[in-house]
Order: sequence, then structure tokens, then C-alpha cells
Amino acid sequence: MKIVIAIPARIGSTRFPRKILAPILGKPMIQWVFEGASQSKLATDIVVATDSEEIQEVVTGFGGTAIMTPSELQSGTDRVYYAIKDMGYDLIVNLQGDEPLIRGDILDSVISELLITDADIVTPYKTSRNTEEIFDENRVKIVADNKNYALYFSRSVIPFDRERTGRVMYKIHIGIYGFKKESLARFVSLKNSKLEKIEKLEQLRALEFGMRIKLVEVDYDSVPVDVPEDILKVEEKLKRSF
Repeated sequence: MKIVIAIPARIGSTRFPRKILAPILGKPMIQWVFEGASQSKLATDIVVATDSEEIQEVVTGFGGTAIMTPSELQSGTDRVYYAIKDMGYDLIVNLQGDEPLIRGDILDSVISELLITDADIVTPYKTSRNTEEIFDENRVKIVADNKNYALYFSRSVIPFDRERTGRVMYKIHIGIYGFKKESLARFVSLKNSKLEKIEKLEQLRALEFGMRIKLVEVDYDSVPVDVPEDILKVEEKLKRSF
């Protein structure tokens, strides 16, 4: 069984250009992500899929593997597929390049579920009642059925606590996706969907076209880097862990 963790790393970013190379306590962010992925006990390979020769040089410089991909690819998932489609992997984990706090056990939770599930995709979440997280549009919320298959993802607060009980435990999505080989090939062949365009969430494409997404709860206080201010939050957490 060949299992790869693939990290899409685009040099451009609307809100935070060149964030993949942003320094975090003396190391570029992509190195933190790669080293976190390297803690996985189940993955057989780790690759960075990039459109930047500069990123490729940085990755090879710290001993990683980077594969060049066309800059015009629409999404990180497209970039991952382009990089690994001819490499014979059975399972593929798409790990965003802006998750510098990622740990190997989180990725292994996704892989473990992927090995046994009948779903097309596996993705993790954490539960929270933190108001700041719940109302942050960059923190995607999920509603699921009683077997923990995703029903919907949204930047809005879902489910809506109409009676203001304060007792609702929200599922906060973590941007990691595990695919079976055939599921990834199918996903990238689909056209951008209506809901995907509205919410700017590509996982909605899978749901709209009938693909099943299994959710896995993990204990992970994710701090994805969306804007420069997030670097400080990541550094604070890293300092506390030393």
C-alpha cells in the first residue's frame, strides 16, 4: 500500500503573498508543515507540489521532495493530482501548506479511516464552543449525519442555535483531505459547482456531485495561516510547546 502526503504550495496568495515561505521562528512555513507531516507513521512518502522554483529550492534545501506543477492550475487539489497522478499511490492525503502546527498523529487519523471507510474522502474536524472561532468566516463549520458523514460545509454558523442555548458543539473543519486514488481522479474531473463558487469551498463540489465525505474528530488546535497576523499566533503556540 503506497500512501503519500502531498502538500500543495503556491507562491501567490491573495491575502498573504508568498506566505508559504514566511519565516516562523527562523524556518520557512513550508518546512514546519513538511516536518510535521514527516511524523506520520503510516505515510510512505511526502512531496510538495509547487508552481515556484524558489519553493522547490527551499524544499530540496532542507531535504524534502518538491515536484513542479503548472501555475495555472485552479486549486491545491488539482496541483496535488498533477504531481502524483502517475506515481502509483493508493491513498493520497492533501495537506495544505499553511498548516505549520500539523502533527503526524492527525494525518494518521485520516489515513487510518481512509483504509477502512466506504467514503470517497476523509477529512478531520475538531469540536468547539469558542465564539471567536464559530463566527470567523475563515473557520469552516460542518453539519453531519448520525454516522458522521458530512452534509454541508459553510463559512456561516451552522447549525443555527435558534433558541440561543449556548449548548451547541460546533464542528470546525481542518483543511486536510484524504482521497482514494480513484476518488481524487474523479474529483478533479468535475466542474466547479454552484455552492463551491458561492462559499469558495471546493469540498462542496464533492457533495454536490454525490461523493461521500467521512469526518474524523481529532484533538488539534489548528492555526492555519490566512493573513500575516496569524504568524504571531503560530509562534506563540510553538514557543509554549518548547
